[in-house]
Amino acid sequence: MKIAEKFNLSERQIDRIIAMAWEDRTTFEAIEYQFGLTEKDVIKFMQEQMHPKNWKKWRARVQGRKTKHQKLRNFETGRFKSSRQRPITGNRISKKKY
Repeated sequence: MKIAEKFNLSERQIDRIIAMAWEDRTTFEAIEYQFGLTEKDVIKFMQEQMHPKNWKKWRARVQGRKTKHQKLRNFETGRFKSSRQRPITGNRISKKKY
């Protein structure tokens, strides 16, 4: 049985899991929290969803990557935000310069 069938995933969820798996700073724990797929499930899922050549590229990319595992991270969780980035308020970008 395929992972997508086992977890009854919609097309939108499948696309989101693939995107999260490719993102460097999205951990396997975040995918598990949101969709219930363990790291092994994500690896098998990606293998089922991708062309073998692309799967090998993805696998080589995430294997041993510290950012894909919550416990191995050595930086503060969250996203980096530049001090020069304009704040967004109420769907409008502030015109205020810093």
